[in-house]
Amino acid sequence: MTTLKQQPGRNITITGSATLVRSLVLAGLVDELHLMICPIVLGGGKRLFDGADGRVPLQLIASETFPTGVAHLTYGPA
Repeated sequence: MTTLKQQPGRNITITGSATLVRSLVLAGLVDELHLMICPIVLGGGKRLFDGADGRVPLQLIASETFPTGVAHLTYGPA
């Protein structure tokens, strides 16, 4: 994946694969992380950032809240 990232071209977007995103984040290969947070509490589920003691330092770059209450958060490496 490092070789792919170094090639010229457009952004690589991944939708719906927590396992792949987690691997890329922990490998330091993610420039921006876009999260859509829905205002629903389910009480369980997969942790997005398991591994490396579960901590990945991020910095909030941008945020937007929609009338439905959904928040679009954009993070970059801290």
